[in-house]
Amino acid sequence: MAPFYAMTVSEFVATLGLKGHDVFDLEWRLSEGQGALIAARTGLSPEAVQAMTFRELGSAARLMIARKNRSPCPHRPEDLHRKAAALPWRFRCPVHGVEFRDATGETLSDQFGTDCFKKLEGPAEVGAAHLDAWARGAGQGDLEAPEVLRVLTVRHRRASPPNVCELPRMSLKDRRDYHDFLTTPLIRQALTVVVPEYDQVAPVLAKPVRPGLHALAQGSLLQCFALAVGAGRIIEDPVKWAISVMLMSDAEGRGRVGQAIDAWPLSLRRSISARFWRAERDERARQSAEKAARQRRSHKLRLIQSHKYRYRIS
Repeated sequence: MAPFYAMTVSEFVATLGLKGHDVFDLEWRLSEGQGALIAARTGLSPEAVQAMTFRELGSAARLMIARKNRSPCPHRPEDLHRKAAALPWRFRCPVHGVEFRDATGETLSDQFGTDCFKKLEGPAEVGAAHLDAWARGAGQGDLEAPEVLRVLTVRHRRASPPNVCELPRMSLKDRRDYHDFLTTPLIRQALTVVVPEYDQVAPVLAKPVRPGLHALAQGSLLQCFALAVGAGRIIEDPVKWAISVMLMSDAEGRGRVGQAIDAWPLSLRRSISARFWRAERDERARQSAEKAARQRRSHKLRLIQSHKYRYRIS
């Protein structure tokens, strides 16, 4: 409201008779007296003033509310913070409908590619709706948002240096110069299994996200979008994605994934146990068939020799 009256925020708060109060605390939840005071000074109804706050959000969601714009809209002043864009699962400006930009000025379409981004928008909307319902204390079905985020951010494999496929093309000199970077162990999280598109486009050292709810509270635009996509996919088919993560896990990681899934409803855990046994058996059979096929190819005789050797010359 301060820009409407051509004031700074601190000047506007002082004019309302609330000098010394933290604006973020006022936005979080106004007392009845504070709301009535602001209503009297601005001419708005107390209900309209209270609707500008985050009082409908649960206390656990408070740490996710941004004190400033997370990702700027190109058509909006930087010092104007809208309530609809304060939560980390918003990826478009609610007023102008354009994509938010990260600190480098790139949009999610630029990073994923237009076609891939359009395919990911559906699961992202499902995940955002689920997270929004959790923040407001509404019904969320079988799985709550913290339980889903715990699985997405769990370490499913031991930390390891970047793979060859994760690195750009580098000369031998560059490899020597960046030896420390090439040997830095990276945290391997289930998010890259549930959202492999994120694994392909995220910077190597910026792939890991913080555990649990802090992943959304402190993540970048790309990380928060990937978490929303992962939450949407798990909500739509939790058994399938839990099994996919467990199949890609090592022995230690499988134990950590199992601990994260222990908070899920019993019916889902039973379905995962029953189907995981069959999926593991099928995976072993597939690997055995591939190994046998490679052995047959390696022992197959050549019908045409590439060179004709002279007698007694090897």
